[in-house]
Amino acid sequence: MTLREAQGSPGPPWERPLRGHLTKVVIESELLADNPLGDPARRPLAVYLPPDLPEGQRLPTIYVIQGLTGQLDMWFNREAFEATMLERVDALFGSGDCPPALVVFVDAWTSYGGSQFINSVATGPYMDYLCDEVVPFVDERWPTLAEREHRGLTGKSSGGYGAMVVPMLRPDVFGALASHAGDALFETCYLPDFRDSARTLRDHFDGSFDTFWESARSAEKFDWELHGGPMNTYAMAACYSPDESNPGKAILPFEVSTGRLIDEVWNKWLEWDPVRMAPRHGDALSSMKRIYLDAGQSDQFYLDLGAQAFANELDKLGVEYTLDLFEGTHMGLQYRYPGALRELAVALSEPG
Repeated sequence: MTLREAQGSPGPPWERPLRGHLTKVVIESELLADNPLGDPARRPLAVYLPPDLPEGQRLPTIYVIQGLTGQLDMWFNREAFEATMLERVDALFGSGDCPPALVVFVDAWTSYGGSQFINSVATGPYMDYLCDEVVPFVDERWPTLAEREHRGLTGKSSGGYGAMVVPMLRPDVFGALASHAGDALFETCYLPDFRDSARTLRDHFDGSFDTFWESARSAEKFDWELHGGPMNTYAMAACYSPDESNPGKAILPFEVSTGRLIDEVWNKWLEWDPVRMAPRHGDALSSMKRIYLDAGQSDQFYLDLGAQAFANELDKLGVEYTLDLFEGTHMGLQYRYPGALRELAVALSEPG
């Protein structure tokens, strides 16, 4: 028998041809230029258009943001026996069971792991980058309904945090949100990490974050068990308690030598907790056309409790929402995205 070259796609499971169309572009941000970490101002951006659109039809837009350490090219990775994120999105909009929407994949990675999609002197103005640069760029180049009533934001983990917080702070830009296991109720999701980070720094990095970052960045392989906890802690501090007098650096909410809480700094973190922000932003939350929340009941970071606490605040405000606590953990949740995208697409397609 003779092996021969075949033409065209190999087909599933290696490649599932798209019915819609994906455009990848490189954008250059003025706001991220000269950011304190020296991270790239040039970023990838991916925009998905659903199939079978009538000529001239304008669409609602859903922005998808990633969790900590996420970078845009990861959306195209495949897990064993599963569709990629892009293939899931294409299947959703190709099914005929979901109103069409433009889906925009945004990169907000930093060399600390992530930005939490807020402005910080330690990382850069990532909320402004999203709201004031990426959104207008998309509206100028694709057939969008360019009003906040037709624009939504969704993500998981740190992306779920951004999906809760950014619409509260910028309701002029986003009119709906969906959060999968978003960071919330900080005393349950972050506080336990401080003691572990203090011990890891003491035992492996001379009690120094400078030593930690030198080791983590020079390692041939990022060791999640060793590096993951301190990285997450410092990345969050860079967003919630940046050192205003030392751009690019963070002020920690605990003593590195003991893990003892520093109340003054911890209180700055709590100001950024979506659960505590909600009462201050009731008008913005009330203006949302759709709020969808979910989390696994066995989430390792107890973000199911955070989702419930955020929902409780919405109850107090009289804001409608959906909360789905399902059997699962924090991992392997990509299959949850299409359901939330559909919820947003339906709401954002309705007249403003």
